[in-house]
Amino acid sequence: MIDVQSIRDAARDLLTRGEVRAVIGYRRGSRGMLAEPVTITDPEQADELVWDATCFHNLALYLVEDRKALAHAQRTPTLPIAIIAKGCDARAIVVLMQEHYFKRDEVYIIGVSCEGGGVLVEYKLARLLNGAQALSAVFDGDELVVTTAAGEVRLPASEVMADRCLECREPFPKEHNVAFGEDKTGRQLAAPFTALGRFEALSAVDRWAFWRRQFERCIRCFACRSVCPMCYCDECVVDSITFPVAPDTTAEEKANRIRWIERSAVRSENITYHMTRAMHLAGRCIDCGECERVCPVNIPLRLLNNKMELEARERFGYEPGASIGGPSLVASFRDDDPGQFIR
Repeated sequence: MIDVQSIRDAARDLLTRGEVRAVIGYRRGSRGMLAEPVTITDPEQADELVWDATCFHNLALYLVEDRKALAHAQRTPTLPIAIIAKGCDARAIVVLMQEHYFKRDEVYIIGVSCEGGGVLVEYKLARLLNGAQALSAVFDGDELVVTTAAGEVRLPASEVMADRCLECREPFPKEHNVAFGEDKTGRQLAAPFTALGRFEALSAVDRWAFWRRQFERCIRCFACRSVCPMCYCDECVVDSITFPVAPDTTAEEKANRIRWIERSAVRSENITYHMTRAMHLAGRCIDCGECERVCPVNIPLRLLNNKMELEARERFGYEPGASIGGPSLVASFRDDDPGQFIR
């Protein structure tokens, strides 16, 4: 089990020695026991940092936000920024580096191993506690130890963990400057793509009926896009917002500007949005599951991205976020690449 004090000490030392300009991590939030993202710049703030089963956010998103803020302020930092990263977070950082969003020496990675555990899902925990308020939660082997006002409760880890954690192949952040916790890569509670396999066992008719219902429920709030560290474009191709309207802009120019999809949240437009986004994440999604977690209508978006991940793996032997020096999927080409689909 990782001693959270060791993470705090590492963050404090980095800030005290002036080796980084800030540390992105987790602190206890305002919603009871749940953690929330935080950026600290003062060594004394290191005592706020936490690490437990509620640290489900992918903090790589805040590296993207930091870079955008620097660009807006037209500033070039002289020091790197530090980040506490789980295995999936570290893979997301690798993808961003592969795409030259920032350089390796601009980020100091404090790796933390999930040690074969993972993060919990709020609704799963609430269902098992039958209304009891959880005060703390920590994984202990194959169990989640939950403290409530009535005492301690032990629950099977597999019943409260996120599906992505059950299937995780790399709970240890391979890319790091310093790392805490044991490397228990290979300890899986479920085989990779288990959830996708169950879905694909359905008939084509049933699969289409399922997605038709899901896309009809989408309200196009763009929460999935906002939480994804890979959706870093200043302007989304399916949601143009920077069309300049000047006093002399004609009605014809306004009417003829390019619109890939309409803003109305109807099924046809929702399908175009989600399919376009899934294609843009091919070979880039590292299965952090954040898009599915934040969806207000609970659309299982992870199934879409898992399908693209599986295709990249089986057809091209590609694993997203595996190596900084390796090419991205769309920038890779081999003479023996399968090409039946274009014939």
